Amino acid sequence: MLSRFRSSRLSTASAKMPQVMVVARNFMDMVAALPAAKLDMLYDSAFICEAVLRSFLPLAKKYVLQMLYVSVPVPSAAIEEWVLDEYASKHKVAIDRLVQLRVFVEIRDRRKEVSYKMNIKFQGNMQKYLVSGGSLPRQPIPSSITGRLPTLTELENYALEQWECFLLQLINSSQVEKGTSFSSSMMRTFQRGLLSSRDNEAPKLSENGFQFLLMETNAQLWYIMREYISSAEERGVDPTELISFLLELSFHTLGDAYSLNSLADVQRIAIRDLAELGLVKLQQGRKDSWFIPTKLATNLSSSLSDASASKEGIVVVETNFRLYAYSASRLHCEILRLFSRVEYQLPNLIVGAITKESLYGAFDNGITAEQIVAFLQQNAHPRVADKIPIVPENVTDQIRLWENDRNRVEMVLSHVYEEFPSKDMFEQCCDHARDNGFLLWEDAKMRLIVRGEFHQEMHEFLRRQR
Repeated sequence: MLSRFRSSRLSTASAKMPQVMVVARNFMDMVAALPAAKLDMLYDSAFICEAVLRSFLPLAKKYVLQMLYVSVPVPSAAIEEWVLDEYASKHKVAIDRLVQLRVFVEIRDRRKEVSYKMNIKFQGNMQKYLVSGGSLPRQPIPSSITGRLPTLTELENYALEQWECFLLQLINSSQVEKGTSFSSSMMRTFQRGLLSSRDNEAPKLSENGFQFLLMETNAQLWYIMREYISSAEERGVDPTELISFLLELSFHTLGDAYSLNSLADVQRIAIRDLAELGLVKLQQGRKDSWFIPTKLATNLSSSLSDASASKEGIVVVETNFRLYAYSASRLHCEILRLFSRVEYQLPNLIVGAITKESLYGAFDNGITAEQIVAFLQQNAHPRVADKIPIVPENVTDQIRLWENDRNRVEMVLSHVYEEFPSKDMFEQCCDHARDNGFLLWEDAKMRLIVRGEFHQEMHEFLRRQR
């Protein structure tokens, strides 16, 4: 009946979009993911309750303050009356966030009507905080003991240097100075999900790793902290203790020194790991040793928009696709290589070009056009940052067009059937394939193409028609 068939690959117009890396918007997203019992344990600490309150949007803060001295459940219908109808969407966002963080506990009665009651531990600690004021987790060491401490500028440069060192080692370990303090075990923890390796091959950046390098610094930091916390139990550490300590760090004063002797064993281990990333700077005195929080640590409990301090950009993109980056950083050069062709590097200038070939390499590594455009806009030099558009439209449009051109075709394993004995048999096979959703193509010359995974089913149908 059917003289022959063969397998082939067929290109269909089906977009294939790369997977986008998901990162918590702020540290509280990681707190909200804790089990209820662990989350309640965190609320034993007044400063953690304050950190949670700080993280809320204004409407959620308003609800907390209104419920702070209410000891009975309040019906959801009553809370809805606190806002105008036009702000119903903001009301829902605020309530959802309060429930996620168990600041509000949802209660349902027999009629399944919803009421909200404030978490007892959270409520008690915040009442004490309002009456007696907050207290810091620990007091800084007097300057008479520490002597001269790094200035805020020196501390910021140190944090930047450590963070760039980590990112450079992520890209290529050979580019990191031999004196680096990174331990192999902690680098494996920090790099989880960012590197992939095969048998007898050196680890390479994964799709997530390439996307990670184009992120804003605080988004990168939260991703690393999420991995550090999620792997805590493997190291025999309670994740709740670690989250509590990280939130505590955000309350320390930037640039002040705090004694290492005041830390618990878990905290002392964590502080050395965090020093490798530049969150704190460790110093040794004659009798005492201390740590100094950097801006990376004090921003931990902030939202992404709050933590994204305005930094001076470095990149200028011209309409001819030429790219200039005013920087002496090796890290900046390596990041630009991810999606552009770097032609030469002067002491304070990197010159390159955005080409079709360089972008195709970026797309192969899982970087999207929107990520590249966003990176160029966020890192624009002050001379062009105020222009509209920041990056020339012909460049951004072409980047997106090259991505669409590459992603518009998807290869599908298929089977071709031809040389049917009659037109009726051909039409029956087409109808069967079409009705079952695996017909890809047919033509007037009685040729039929179906999806490869349905080849056996099509073969059985042909056999039954004999």
